[in-house]
Amino acid sequence: MDAIKIVNIQQYCLRLPLVTPFRTSYGRLETKAFDLLIVEDELGNQGIGELVAFERADYIEETIDMSRSVLQKELIPCLFELDFSHPSEIWSAFKHTQGNFMAKSAVETAVWDLYARRIGRPLQKLFSAERSAIPVGVSIGVHDNPIDLLATAKTYVDQGYQRIKLKITPGNDLVPLQALREQYPEIQLMADANSAYTINDLPLFKKMDALKLAMIEQPFHPRDYVDHAILQKEIKTAVCLDENIRTLEDVKTAHALGSCRAINLKIPRVGGITEALRIVDFCQENDLLVWLGGMFESGVGRAMNLHFASQDCFTFPGDLSAFDRYFHDDIVEPKARITNGLLMIPGQSGIGVTWQEKQLLKYAYDKKTYRIK
Repeated sequence: MDAIKIVNIQQYCLRLPLVTPFRTSYGRLETKAFDLLIVEDELGNQGIGELVAFERADYIEETIDMSRSVLQKELIPCLFELDFSHPSEIWSAFKHTQGNFMAKSAVETAVWDLYARRIGRPLQKLFSAERSAIPVGVSIGVHDNPIDLLATAKTYVDQGYQRIKLKITPGNDLVPLQALREQYPEIQLMADANSAYTINDLPLFKKMDALKLAMIEQPFHPRDYVDHAILQKEIKTAVCLDENIRTLEDVKTAHALGSCRAINLKIPRVGGITEALRIVDFCQENDLLVWLGGMFESGVGRAMNLHFASQDCFTFPGDLSAFDRYFHDDIVEPKARITNGLLMIPGQSGIGVTWQEKQLLKYAYDKKTYRIK
């Protein structure tokens, strides 16, 4: 293939309201701010990527305002200077910028989409993936009332979701998990602590062992590997790391220390598809369960996740819910809808969805255009 040159980038800043507020140990989310980057090559082909960083530096250090600054000052100028033949080269070109993985991912995934559209293939084919649909799970926020929690869970189980992840916080953890396990004795059930606990809570996690959870996700601080390793040795349930994982090196550290038996892989948090593929390969080689998490993405990020998760190595249902799990509306067609617990992989070239200009303008509050000089 001839060298690819990016000549134009459009950046939309958008906000989508959530169907219902979502509570975690970090706080309460009522709307999701995100950006879309539409990149265009010298032949007029386009690709789209999503910037999913949150507005507050509570999940990880990177916020959406930080990402926007790095995109404008470093990553977009770097991209305009490149001539490349494959999207994996973007990851290497961005190495001089430390961290800022979500900003990097927004650009890198857009280029992967462009590349797949340019050669006329669905993105999943670039990973040698063949599945046309995948099973998915649902993430449920903190509920103060167990009756409300069970009613919420029933809604999703009735829709066919094949796994439940419950967000937990200190004082609101064992009882709701017990209620869910009693109501659904066979369903894959897991807890997500979002770093809200310490090693002093070891007796609590030992009690959770009796619930036969699929895993306990991110119980301790995002930079803590040692206490996670102590916990994993003390309980039968698999510990899953999420916020800890930014690079392949983080996965290697966790594996070497025995900090976990599972990895929640979020493509934006590791800087894009290229690094995600490296992490998947390592997990397969070292018997670590790897599954794909979500970041309240719009239909753009969700479609990209679906293509990536269609690889055979992903056997555990990820957090890739239908669009109406979180949002009243979306900005792409076709919208992701669940059928018998499965989401279809959009079958057209690239990520398989088309962004809708009318919807972009409806939810956008700012737009910038960058052109090669």
